[in-house]
Amino acid sequence: MNRREELLRLLGIEGRSAQGDLDGQSRPRLELLRSETRAGYRLDTLLLEVGDGELAPVDLALPLHGDGPYPLVIVNHSHGGDYERGRRELTVSSSYLQQPSYAEALTAMGYAACCMDMRLFGDRGGKSESELFKELLWRGKVLWGLMVEDTLRLVDAMADREDIDGSRIGTLGMSMGGLMAWWLAALDERIRVVVDICGQVEAETLIMKRGLDHHGLYAYVPGLLQSFGTLDIQRLIAPRPRMSLNGRSDRLCPPEGVQLLDAGLRGSYAEAGAADNWQSVVSGGGHRETAEMRARWRRFVREHL
Repeated sequence: MNRREELLRLLGIEGRSAQGDLDGQSRPRLELLRSETRAGYRLDTLLLEVGDGELAPVDLALPLHGDGPYPLVIVNHSHGGDYERGRRELTVSSSYLQQPSYAEALTAMGYAACCMDMRLFGDRGGKSESELFKELLWRGKVLWGLMVEDTLRLVDAMADREDIDGSRIGTLGMSMGGLMAWWLAALDERIRVVVDICGQVEAETLIMKRGLDHHGLYAYVPGLLQSFGTLDIQRLIAPRPRMSLNGRSDRLCPPEGVQLLDAGLRGSYAEAGAADNWQSVVSGGGHRETAEMRARWRRFVREHL
């Protein structure tokens, strides 16, 4: 069992190859609910089959010009304590994100962009985070594992579409979405480019700084630190291009942990002969996307995807 397979096992995810794609299973189904034209892009609302008969809503923004296939950026929405927003963060920026929205910014660059309601959020709400976490703990399941598995199935479905270039898929997100971005890339080699914003949380540093209660329950994986440090997981992304953007005053991502991960990943990317593919940006401010961050990740995505 290699390290990626071991990590999948800890998350309770079965039926995946070491590269992250489905191993002999049927492809997930996508159903189109509606399509509408917005300012500068087309927005399709879809239902994704994620397992156990559950359907997850997905918004897909496509450029109005060109026929595709388009490179795709999978946008992972943030948490922010707002369980109603979910995938709508794709089209309407949260207060801590820059304008224009991800959908407008990415389609203007010639990319398709999609965002799925994660469990507990948007149209998949109804239970509190603590309620679902406790229920799954009793049943021997991992909430973060289910959330990651849903996102892997989103990659499966999008990679199969004729209007999407399955060889050019990237991912980005803010906060919880940033965590999902680097976890997804660590587990799925089909993700070619990674951008995480205010999601660089080093576990041992967070414990040392007594910052655990700054984060929700969703991302805690039983037994994880017995086998993996945060750096061990993130090293699985190298040598693929990755940019991590963090605020200098962000208590959710302690700067000491950001620096520790930066040092370790600089070494890993250098050893892989791809030193320039790792970019760590520390900007002013706290837990938010700054104007500097937006400008830098746009250039990075355009260069590598």
